[in-house]
Amino acid sequence: MEKKLIIKNKKISAVIACYLDGQAIPIMYERLLKIFKKIGVDYEIIFINDGSPDNTSEVLEKICSTDNNVIAVTHSRNFGGQAGFMSGMEISTGDAVVLMDGDLQDPPEVIEDFYLKWVEGYDVVYGVRTKRQASFHLGILYKLFYRLFNLMSYIKIPNDAGDFSLIDRRVVNHLIRFPETDQYIRGLRAWVGFKQIGVNYYRPERMFGKSTNNWISNIYWAKKAIFSFSFQPLAWITLIGIILTSISFLGIIIQVFLKFIYPDTAPQGFTTLAVLILFFGGINLLAISFVGEYISKIFEETKNRPKFIRNEILIGTKKHRTIKEINLLLKERKSH
Repeated sequence: MEKKLIIKNKKISAVIACYLDGQAIPIMYERLLKIFKKIGVDYEIIFINDGSPDNTSEVLEKICSTDNNVIAVTHSRNFGGQAGFMSGMEISTGDAVVLMDGDLQDPPEVIEDFYLKWVEGYDVVYGVRTKRQASFHLGILYKLFYRLFNLMSYIKIPNDAGDFSLIDRRVVNHLIRFPETDQYIRGLRAWVGFKQIGVNYYRPERMFGKSTNNWISNIYWAKKAIFSFSFQPLAWITLIGIILTSISFLGIIIQVFLKFIYPDTAPQGFTTLAVLILFFGGINLLAISFVGEYISKIFEETKNRPKFIRNEILIGTKKHRTIKEINLLLKERKSH
């Protein structure tokens, strides 16, 4: 007989970041309703329309008009999935928050496993992709990235764990107070600590449309993670500098020795000089690029721009559009 743990009178907020997911949203909504009914909790579903150019707005208006537990937040433009999750967490009122992508690659049915771990006392329950529908070389690169990142980072992120997770309210309250503009949620989620555990799941292909992930976006995410949670590149620069300085000093001694003892065999000519210039020039450019990445992050944070801008919040048929209306709504929801 299956054992089920249920916390009565608890509420779960699902925050779904949407971009080009108009076809998937109704299916996501129905599957979420089924799983929340199955585990027996109150719910709210917060869809974040992150500047999607498809029919996402129309789809969300239709769902909101039939279910007052559904909230549609529209951003003024595409700020990225991380900003979408933060936007939704700020609005959420649940005792726990589930973060999901809107393309159905994060199966809503896994929430039941998250929930059971949560009621056991875990503050963060994250999904671990034991298998994913991706090309062989991309799958290998994803696995290599997580392992390389954990070798470099000062905070360990669970291997193959994405944003899909259930996070207790007290952890959410800490996350939404972080001041960083350029946020990497799975890193911040690990940084805050608390009691955490992973749940294995299979990540299917995107059900509709084409994924916005590509080589450029994956390189961007890798850079964002590494330069947000690691000082190792700077340590490498120092180490390389020490090694090359030592080699250069040794080379000078050898050069002088050969010049006086074996003048005919001493290295000479334009080729040797060109190779050395190219080598040391390349090292210098690499070092400058590492330092530049950190400086650019500092520059971005000093601007103190908002992480996102909400154009509209729709609850039922009521639209909150002005800054005053949105701020008043946020204040009301925070007091819950």
